[in-house]
Amino acid sequence: MSDFVFSDAAPRKIDPARRPATRPDGSPDDNDRVEIGPTPLAFAEWAAAGIACPDLVSMRRYRLNRIVAALHERQLDGVLIYDPLSIRYATDTTNMQLWAAHNPFRACLVTADGHMILWDYDGYDFLSAHNPLVREVRGGASFFYFQNGDRTEEMAVAFADQLDTILQARCGTSRRIAIDKIQIAGLRALDARGFEIFNGEEVMEKARAIKGPDDIAAMRCAIHACEASVAEMRKAARPGVTENDVWAVLHAENIKRGGEWIETRILSSGPRTNPWFQECGPRIIGNNEILAWDTDLIGSYGMCVDISRSWFIGDGAPEPEMRRLHAIAHEHIMTNMQHIRPGVTFKELCHLGHHLTPEFLKNRYTRFHGVGLCDEWPRIPHPIDWESSGYDGVVEEGMMLCVEAYIGSENGPYGIKLEDQVLVTATGCKNMTSCPFDERLS
Repeated sequence: MSDFVFSDAAPRKIDPARRPATRPDGSPDDNDRVEIGPTPLAFAEWAAAGIACPDLVSMRRYRLNRIVAALHERQLDGVLIYDPLSIRYATDTTNMQLWAAHNPFRACLVTADGHMILWDYDGYDFLSAHNPLVREVRGGASFFYFQNGDRTEEMAVAFADQLDTILQARCGTSRRIAIDKIQIAGLRALDARGFEIFNGEEVMEKARAIKGPDDIAAMRCAIHACEASVAEMRKAARPGVTENDVWAVLHAENIKRGGEWIETRILSSGPRTNPWFQECGPRIIGNNEILAWDTDLIGSYGMCVDISRSWFIGDGAPEPEMRRLHAIAHEHIMTNMQHIRPGVTFKELCHLGHHLTPEFLKNRYTRFHGVGLCDEWPRIPHPIDWESSGYDGVVEEGMMLCVEAYIGSENGPYGIKLEDQVLVTATGCKNMTSCPFDERLS
C-alpha cells in the first residue's frame, strides 16, 4: 500500500470558493492569520537568493500519505502520536511546542483510511483551520498530573473510550494501533480495552525519514534563514562579550525570519570548548580564543537546521594546534560525506571513511544522524561504539543526514566542532550547507 494517495474530498472548514491572495509558499496573504510562518524578511532574502518556497498544501498531503502508507505496510489501524514534532509532521500545526514537550496535552490520531483527528488544548480548532486534512478537533487527550491531579486515571479512561469508539466506527473490531509517547495511565486504559499496541516512534521516525520535494524546499529555506542568522551572530562574536550575548543574536535572528525555537544552548568558548556539550553561559570571551557552537535550531517551517562551526575570536593569530584540530575535523566530515549514497548500510557508514585516532576517541561524538523537524532516525556512531549501541539499516534517497565531528584531546585546552547537513540523492549526496568555515583556522 505504499502508493496510497489521500483524497482531498470533503475538506474541513475551508471554503473552496474562497481564493485569497497567497504568499510564495501558498499560505494566505493575511496579516491576521493564525498559523505561524516565515516573515517578509525571510521571503525577501529567499527571493534575492533564488530559493523557491515549498508548496505547503502539497507538503502536507505528501506527509499524510507517508504516514498512511506506513500503517498499511505494518497492517495497523492507526497511529496515535503525542510527540510535538510528529504532530507537526502530521498536521503542520503548532501549539506551545516547548510546553507540550513536557506537558503532553496534544495528541493526533491518523487512521489507515487517512482520517486525521487532533486533540488540542480545550478542543480549540482555530489553530488547525488552515489545514483541511485535519478532519476533526477534540479535547481531552491529556492525563499529566498538573492538568488532572488525582483524576488522571478517570481522564485516561474517558480518552480510551473516545479512541475505542473512533476505531470501531472506522476499523471495525480490529484494535491494532501504534502509539509513540503516551503516559502510563493512558497506556493502561487502552490495555484494559484489549488494544494491540505497537511502537509508534518506529512508525513515525521512518515515515519522516524520506523527504518529499516540498520538505526539501522547506529545508533549503530554513538553512538559508539559519545561515543568515549565523552571519549576524558572527558580527556579535568578539572579545569582551559573554557567550550568552552571542547566542542571543542567533535566537533573535531566527525568530525575525519566522524560525521557532532552539533545542539546546550549545555554544562555548576558550577552555569551555573541551569537553564538548557545555551550554552557553555568562563567561566573557577572551582575546584569541576558540568559540564553537551547534545550532540545533528549529527554523522556518519547523525544519531543523543542525550545523556547527568553530571560530577564532581575537586580533592575533590562531595557535598551530588550533589549526591542526580544525583541519582534522574538516577532513573527518568531508571524507565521511563522500560515502553517503543510497544502498549503503548504517554499519558500512559507521566503518567507512575517516577514523579518529586514539588521541580523540575519549571525547568522540556521533558520526551521522538523520535530520528533519528535529534530529531524527538514524543515529550512526563511531566504529568503537558499533557493538554496544549501533543498529543497522539502509540509506535511501530523500533522507537528510548531518555529518559531524568533535576534535579535542582528553583534558585539552580547547576543541573544534564542525557539522554539515546533506541530502541523499540518487547518486550520492548534496551538501545543503554553505556556512563558511573560519578562514583563519582553515
